[in-house]
Amino acid sequence: MGDNLYRQTEASGQANRLVAGSQGVGIIRQGFIEDSSVDVVKEISDLIEAQRGYELNSKVITASDEMLAATTRLR
Repeated sequence: MGDNLYRQTEASGQANRLVAGSQGVGIIRQGFIEDSSVDVVKEISDLIEAQRGYELNSKVITASDEMLAATTRLR
């Protein structure tokens, strides 16, 4: 609807109207900043590891293509 107001639809289902801090619902604290649940350092190291694996696989394919080209030139 706008201005941080949302309209209930069939896709969204029934609204949950619970009290903060009860029934496993989070609590609201004024003046605090919400933290991300992502460990940036771990994600970057995983990305670097995946990128290196891709580079190695690419080099293997290139070497395989070069060997195949060399064997076809011998005939």
